[in-house]
Amino acid sequence: MEKLRIVFMGTPDFAVGILDTILKNNFEIAGVITAADKPAGRGQKIKYSAVKEYALAHNLHLLQPVNLKDESFLAELKALNANLQIVVAFRMLPKVVWEMPALGTFNLHASLLPNYRGAAPINWAIINGETNTGVTTFFIDDKIDTGAMILSKETAIDSNENAGQLHDRLMNLGSDTVIKTLELIQNGSVSTTIQTDDSNIKTAYKLNKENCKIDWTKPALTIHNLIRGLSPYPASWCIFSDKNQEWNVKIYESEIIYENHDYNPGKIISSKKELKIAVKDGFIQLLSLQFPGKKKMTTSELLNGITFSEEAKAS
Repeated sequence: MEKLRIVFMGTPDFAVGILDTILKNNFEIAGVITAADKPAGRGQKIKYSAVKEYALAHNLHLLQPVNLKDESFLAELKALNANLQIVVAFRMLPKVVWEMPALGTFNLHASLLPNYRGAAPINWAIINGETNTGVTTFFIDDKIDTGAMILSKETAIDSNENAGQLHDRLMNLGSDTVIKTLELIQNGSVSTTIQTDDSNIKTAYKLNKENCKIDWTKPALTIHNLIRGLSPYPASWCIFSDKNQEWNVKIYESEIIYENHDYNPGKIISSKKELKIAVKDGFIQLLSLQFPGKKKMTTSELLNGITFSEEAKAS
């Protein structure tokens, strides 16, 4: 049995959950690598990554390279004398980094590879209406999420589960999977499966303003899946128009009402407590949303302060 000395690389909350589990299982963390500090928000205050916050709180050796090929960083990394590296939600590594440790570098990805390689696997699994997903550990190679797979674990996706809820469940599932992967490597009993490509593989494209916008001409289920797949972050959005005003509105939670009607897609129908948008096969009932400059609120809270005319529409 080989004693593992690990360098952990990650940035967001998802990675923190994995790092915490590794520490609690008494594996040695030689160092932690995370993103460089950067200004964020209206005040442009310097913001630490979630992984940096955790590393500081637990007195872990921390590196924050801007350039992963920088000679001084590579020297510091080598000096940590790690024999294994783990990557969770970080960035693409140059070969000189991922090939450095004797036992290799493995990644935890929040999908059942080879499907949903890329930046936003949790979101796209829900957006595309998948009924199951999972996590995969694999050894990193010179492409993105294509390396030889070690372990994968599957879980069902509930029909109304949002990305935030699935994120938390996959973090727990991923933690267990990483520990099992570490045990296999430590015992010298790890085996891998080569990923096979075909034309049906789905991709987890980077999210942007355009692919987060709601198209109200789409079927109700497609729209509902987009809303929950982007909730709570970055959130789906659309434009509300009424009384010569327009608002960019974020939508966080919805329900489907299947019903025949003669309304044009995008028509806003509201009462004192209900707000729904007409689509071709029914209505999308909005349950929580956010107007510009306002906090996120329930529909009933919104309707306490705003009324919509017969001409109101969403686009």
